[in-house]
Amino acid sequence: MTSSSAATWPIVAMAIASEADVVAVRQRARLLAEKLGFERQDQTRIATAVSEIARNAYGYGGGGRAEFAIDASNGRQVFVIRVSDRGPGIADLDAIFEGRFRSQEGMGLGLVGAKRLMDRFDVSCPPGGGTVVTLGHLLPVRATPVTAAGLATIVRTLGPSPDDDPLTALREQNRELIETLEALRRREQEAQTLDRELSDTNRGVVALYAELDERAEQLKQASELKSRFLSHMSHEFRTPLNSILALSRLLLDRVDGDLTLDQEKQVGYIRRSAEGLLELVNDLLDLAKVEAGKIEIRPVRFTVTELFGGLRGALKPLQTNPGVELVFESGSDLPVLVTDEAKVTQILRNLISNALKFTETGEVAVTAGQEEVTGRVVFSVRDTGIGIASEHQERIFEEFSQIDTQIQRRVKGTGLGLSLSRNLAALLGGELSVESALGQGSVFRLSIPPRYGEAGEASGDPPTRRRVLVIDDDETFRYVFRQLIGGDPRFEVIEAADGEVGLRRACEDSPDLVLLDLQMPRLDGFAALQRLEADPRARRIPVVISTSLAVTPELAAKVRPGVPILSKRDLSRERVSSLLNDLIDNRVLP
Repeated sequence: MTSSSAATWPIVAMAIASEADVVAVRQRARLLAEKLGFERQDQTRIATAVSEIARNAYGYGGGGRAEFAIDASNGRQVFVIRVSDRGPGIADLDAIFEGRFRSQEGMGLGLVGAKRLMDRFDVSCPPGGGTVVTLGHLLPVRATPVTAAGLATIVRTLGPSPDDDPLTALREQNRELIETLEALRRREQEAQTLDRELSDTNRGVVALYAELDERAEQLKQASELKSRFLSHMSHEFRTPLNSILALSRLLLDRVDGDLTLDQEKQVGYIRRSAEGLLELVNDLLDLAKVEAGKIEIRPVRFTVTELFGGLRGALKPLQTNPGVELVFESGSDLPVLVTDEAKVTQILRNLISNALKFTETGEVAVTAGQEEVTGRVVFSVRDTGIGIASEHQERIFEEFSQIDTQIQRRVKGTGLGLSLSRNLAALLGGELSVESALGQGSVFRLSIPPRYGEAGEASGDPPTRRRVLVIDDDETFRYVFRQLIGGDPRFEVIEAADGEVGLRRACEDSPDLVLLDLQMPRLDGFAALQRLEADPRARRIPVVISTSLAVTPELAAKVRPGVPILSKRDLSRERVSSLLNDLIDNRVLP
């Protein structure tokens, strides 16, 4: 960074040319904030804001540069980060910061979020092209003022760029996430204490109500920050996690050579750890959506028999204990349900998965019936497991809450499944309850109305079907996708036999998802993806690559980082169904 005055001291500059560089810039921002004396919370704010702007520079600006410096030109020292890119610039900055700009890709949200996290924020678009974002955070008053000699010492101790190993970044970001959640929990406890004080005395009612209003606003801002943080961090977690899973699968499949027994065991441990982290990320993202009110309920018509059939197949991989039998039973004359099938499935999967974990012998019975008085449909998951003591039966529905038992220490878990399930049940207009006793098993009951909301009761008509466009020159694979997708009443499959026809149908038919093959004559998938992203009529459509090529990091980088890749070598109804459910639930897709 070129100093414009003697009061500006450059620290270090970094190129932004890949996803790994975005992670490295975030880590360097956090490390410098720590060395400059910022508290942990401010370190997280600075790292998060810099990460958002660096990601914008890479994703929308085609790469750029991050420069770190200390500015004392106005008397108070400021930690300054300047991020520049080579993109086309931003047409209407005022619309973004006034909240009038709407983008399917999320463009603009990073700028608004970063501005709220920093003390100083400036965006400019030079005449020659590109965008320059300058962020600043005042150094803490209690911190020792930075001198030229002190800054030189900091620069010498920095060493090379931070390690961009995905696991290292995940551990660091996960630790920051837990600390942020703990700080929010302490704020909530402080608010509860204030409420008790208000109920115990009437003196100073006006002053106390004013303080309560101020505290409520702080909690609202903290909740928004937590939801935004969870959403952004979950998205950042997914890219390295999916890379770990893909690489471990390559190793286990012996693509690059054989493994010893010890190596296979080690790679298996890595893969299971990554799968556990991915489960945690998905649960955190769902919780953030629930708290932010961004989860939409999409009612469809389905029967309990169809629901149980899908669950029976999806949960088969979890039945690893031959001493436990999984049984599904449904009562007769149950009504056709008109509610969100994906949410009901998610709740029951969590309940059944927990029951299988904590049952060593006996059975897990899943039943359904209808209450005579209320007409509600009640799903019950009964097990013969270890049971839950009465004093813990409400605690298990709290976030990150787990009961310390011998089985719990062995199977572990995220501690979010039951909390998320109860929130989803409430969104469906129902409730989730438990009956249990130590040593006698447990019964979890999900009670929901057979029709969601008044609109569902009035018409009973299913919602508009989602449209999936399959662009593939191979008739065999178009047939396979028709079979895998066409059986789901929520989706309609349309086809294109080459890239040119696919582009036209994408623009004219406005599908909700595109499955794009890479190897096609005339116009291959790489070129088709670029043209889809460049066309304003099609760039909002999520694209998933389907290919017969080996899914490697090199292929993912060539396609574009973040675009999901579905291997034709590993097609299954469960894999495709999971992909479609992600679309229905509005999970983050590029």
